[in-house]
Amino acid sequence: MALIGLRDLDKREQERIRESGVLAITMSEIDRQGLATAFESAIAAVTRDTDGFCLSFDMDAVDPAEAPGVGTPVAGGLTYREAYLLMEMVAESGRLLGIDLVEVNPSLDHENATAELAAQLALSALGHRIL
Repeated sequence: MALIGLRDLDKREQERIRESGVLAITMSEIDRQGLATAFESAIAAVTRDTDGFCLSFDMDAVDPAEAPGVGTPVAGGLTYREAYLLMEMVAESGRLLGIDLVEVNPSLDHENATAELAAQLALSALGHRIL
């Protein structure tokens, strides 16, 4: 298991993650390491000695400027392009077994932008490409 893009955790969540030994990559670490390097390490961790992995992607990991229709918007999340890069890397791994995109709240969305982005991200994770 890997948690990617962490940026707003309460004290108990921090303790649980540390105790669990799960790979946890904060947005600060993504900024320091570079996006591709951070994503590569997460994909490597979840594919080591496994048949593959399931991806649960919280849309509130994306910056609210890009995905306004979420219940817990926190500034400083993934950009539109960064979210796509992650999904492209997931597809390229060839190890995706399942995916869910969660934390979309239509009553808070603006012109269905978050739901549309979620659908496009799912397609990208499943291998949809421009070329």
